[in-house]
Amino acid sequence: MNRRHLMASLLAAYAAAATRATKANALATSPAASHSHSDHSKYHEIKHETIVLVAYPMMTALDLLGPQHMLASMMGAKVLIAAQTPEPITSDTGLKIVPDVDFTHCPREIDLFLVPGGLAGTTAAMKDPRTIAFVRELAAHSKYITSVWTGSLILGTAGLLKGYKATSHWIASHMLPYFGATPVAQRVVVDRNRITGAGVTAGMDLALTVVNMLRGEDYTRMVTLLAEYDPAPPIHAGSPDTAGPQTTGILRDMFSDWLADTEAFAKGNGHG
Repeated sequence: MNRRHLMASLLAAYAAAATRATKANALATSPAASHSHSDHSKYHEIKHETIVLVAYPMMTALDLLGPQHMLASMMGAKVLIAAQTPEPITSDTGLKIVPDVDFTHCPREIDLFLVPGGLAGTTAAMKDPRTIAFVRELAAHSKYITSVWTGSLILGTAGLLKGYKATSHWIASHMLPYFGATPVAQRVVVDRNRITGAGVTAGMDLALTVVNMLRGEDYTRMVTLLAEYDPAPPIHAGSPDTAGPQTTGILRDMFSDWLADTEAFAKGNGHG
């Protein structure tokens, strides 16, 4: 049994349990109430969203794979990975990801697209006219525009965050104003149809936010439980506040060259 079949079984079981509970409650109150709220088809309703995940060389794989896991758990949803060519994409940790479609053959009328982040790979994507043109074209036809980590800098380069609140990885969020965006220090920021996530693991929170928007709370509860998404890290150091100034400073110094290069580009190509 694959994950989608398991999700279908879980949702069917949830619907049956909800139906039994409603009938029991109705009988305990009044006979007339037994005919109300008897339709629980919403718990296992299958929709057909089309979702595109934009891949590019040297991106951070978990930015894409975390959301892909959650979004692909929605029964009926088509989740596609799109890249410039059909050749495998090598992530910044060496993991190779095979695209489903290239930019040319990717559908344009979609419900949502997501841009992952990274470091040098993200900066290269920001400077790549074809990638930016593709992101702009998707945005013109997509209901929701989303990103994880420094993927928000790619959205900004494409002119898609001007006048919006947004977030990014803590090391890059100060660059958002160059693109006319207002940075917000949250894991996930929703501003109209722009949904941005903070660093790497926030992609799973973003994806669950999307599932909740598209399918509702009960469906999201099932997806969360199926993934057993209940983080309990051995050390709480996932933000500058919890990691402390020494660790934060070391990491910032490690990426000083990347910051200088990316910030120089952002200043010169921003939309603020």
